[in-house]
Amino acid sequence: MLMTRRDAVAAFALFAEMLTSSRDAAAQAQAPAAAPRPPVFLQELPKVSLDGWQVTVSHVDYPPGRVGTAHHHAGFVLAYVLEGSIYTKISGQGERKTYNVGQMFYEQPGATHEESGNASQTQPAKLLAMIFAPKGATLTTQGRAGGA
Repeated sequence: MLMTRRDAVAAFALFAEMLTSSRDAAAQAQAPAAAPRPPVFLQELPKVSLDGWQVTVSHVDYPPGRVGTAHHHAGFVLAYVLEGSIYTKISGQGERKTYNVGQMFYEQPGATHEESGNASQTQPAKLLAMIFAPKGATLTTQGRAGGA
C-alpha cells in the first residue's frame, strides 16, 4: 500500500497530538474544558513523491553535555523533543536554536545538521526523529551534504 504525502502528514499530526495529549491526560481530566490547542508544529513539506519511501522513527538520546557531529539525511526529518532541551543548527535555517519538551524542528532534504547537542550539562535530553527517505537509502551520513 502506498502512502501519499497528505496521508503521511495526517498520520504524523495524529501521532504528535497523541504524544502531547497523553502526557497531560490526567491533568486535563481534572481541569475544566479548554479551548482547542493550536498546532504543535506547522511546516510546508518538500515537493517529493513518497512512492517507494518509508518513514523510520527512532529515539535519539542526548546524555548531559552530549554534542553531535555534522551529518545529513537521505530525505527530510521531523524531530519532536520528548525530554530536556536540545540545540540544533541546520543549514539554510539561520542561527542555532534551542528546542524544549513539546517543540519540533524540521530538516529539509539536502540540509546538513551542522550542530546538535544537549543544552544541559546536567540533565539528559531525548527526541523522537522521524526520517522520511527512499526505501533502502542510508538514513544518516556523517559530514556535510554533497561531501563539502
